[in-house]
Amino acid sequence: MRNILKISVLALSMIAAAGANAQAVRTEKNMSLELANQLASATVAACAANGYAVSATVVDRAGTVRAVQRADNAGPHTLAASQQKAFTSASAKNTTLAMMEGSQKNPAAANLVYIPGYLLLGGGVPVKVGNEVIGAVGVGGAPGGNLDEQCALVAIDKIKDQLK
Repeated sequence: MRNILKISVLALSMIAAAGANAQAVRTEKNMSLELANQLASATVAACAANGYAVSATVVDRAGTVRAVQRADNAGPHTLAASQQKAFTSASAKNTTLAMMEGSQKNPAAANLVYIPGYLLLGGGVPVKVGNEVIGAVGVGGAPGGNLDEQCALVAIDKIKDQLK
């Protein structure tokens, strides 16, 4: 009986210690306004170089909009599409193109389209520092989600030195 009591006390103290550590202050990297503006601008420029008039939205790690740019002649629908792609990518920590392809191949993932704010079309790309997602960029307006994604990847590559 004493052994059971000792083990119970030890287990409870370990649970209490784990709970205290879980409530400790966390340090996270996040998307600054300056970086978000640079990324949005670089994304619109990358698409413009290919003749595509797009909108680019950059969100932080929580999916909150930090910067938006809409190219001249970009359709009005591109604003909402770019924001939803950025939110989806930041939330899932994955590209929206990969998510779209996954949902087409896996019936269990097909319900992702019902999550409010999610848009499973190519063009949303997470922005990472190492393996930590600090935000995402969403692009809408190129003639295909794969092309939206290419613009985002070119822009992320342009700012990669700041992602350390």
